Amino acid sequence: MARKSTSHVQSAPGHGSRFSLWIYVHLQQLRLTMREIWHTPLTSLMTIGVIGVSLALPAALMVILKNAESVTAEWQNGTQITLYLQKGTSDAEIQALQARIQQNAQVASVRYISPEQGMSEFKALSGFSDAQAYLSDNPLPPVLEVKPRQAFHSTQESEQLLRSLKQESAVQQAKLDIQWVTRLNGIIALARQLVHLLAGFLVIGLMLTVANTLRLYIFNRRAEIEVMKLVGATDGFIQRPFMYLGFWYGAVGGLVAWWLSEVLLLLSERAVTYLAELYDSNFRLVGLGSADGGLLILLGVSLSMGAAWFSVHKHLREIEPQ
Repeated sequence: MARKSTSHVQSAPGHGSRFSLWIYVHLQQLRLTMREIWHTPLTSLMTIGVIGVSLALPAALMVILKNAESVTAEWQNGTQITLYLQKGTSDAEIQALQARIQQNAQVASVRYISPEQGMSEFKALSGFSDAQAYLSDNPLPPVLEVKPRQAFHSTQESEQLLRSLKQESAVQQAKLDIQWVTRLNGIIALARQLVHLLAGFLVIGLMLTVANTLRLYIFNRRAEIEVMKLVGATDGFIQRPFMYLGFWYGAVGGLVAWWLSEVLLLLSERAVTYLAELYDSNFRLVGLGSADGGLLILLGVSLSMGAAWFSVHKHLREIEPQ
């Protein structure tokens, strides 16, 4: 009896063997479900196409928003307050005001532009160099350009600095050159919410497509499923190939979505580059990147397998052997 017991213990598979068998079974199931996709190319391509487009549209819009945010961040770094001084302000008063502003902890630099220098810049930039001949005097006021420190570039802090500078008696008018950027940030925030809403609708469509496709697979294999249940197969064993079908649909659909977003980016790159050059900018579009592309594929797999589990779990309960 002791010898038989020893023989039984030695022949029992170890944890490593069971794990290797588990890996082998799942890899074989992955290969078989891939073959199943190749056997139904039209249905599979339509399903993968729907998944790819459903993921590509919000992904492309998010790429556009990401690039727009990077542009506005660069513009916000160029925050500047322009102080238009009273005409007739003496040079001594201007120098004293400039020194006081420079001592402010929020200020990085102060640049003085005299009326003569302002007229020279106006002539160079506007192209109306002959217009000065018709002016009896220089109408431009003295100007101080105040640049806040990097730590105080936010809209609230810049507006606070603007209010304090307006209180100087020599200042006739003050202008913050970031207000339009604030409005643009508001538009981008609204666009982001609309993108999230659109992505939600597309995700629902994606899951319904995968669920409906797998429902057709289940009904086509109804007799096979009934036989498997008769011989004692569990629901988990039966639904495994359908889950792997969902995995392949999501993975390939995510790759298609990544490819489509890159194609849209390439098609837009020339126009964006031309527009940037008109504004003397070296801005270039930035795509998803490997990390975001991997997340897009993972999202496709997760949504597709979630839809597969819901569809298979629901319909397997309705199939019982007669």
